[in-house]
Amino acid sequence: MLDHCANPKCAKPLRYLREGRIFVFDSLSSAPDGNAKRAHRLEHFWLCGTCSKTLLLAKTQQGIQLESKAEHTGSFIHAQAS
Repeated sequence: MLDHCANPKCAKPLRYLREGRIFVFDSLSSAPDGNAKRAHRLEHFWLCGTCSKTLLLAKTQQGIQLESKAEHTGSFIHAQAS
């Protein structure tokens, strides 16, 4: 359950969704008995308003990583409302 900012240096408590940004990642998990059957699971993370101005979360081979937005400038296509 989301209860605080995903930035470990911040950890601001989540009180309102109107501030900050939610990140949702699809995660595959193995069955508890080690069976080859895999289940899809959605993982939710929240960055508070202050942290979401300069940081984002990205899924990597090592897991969910906190990254600087400056490293990703130009990597994303932003849709603009007409």
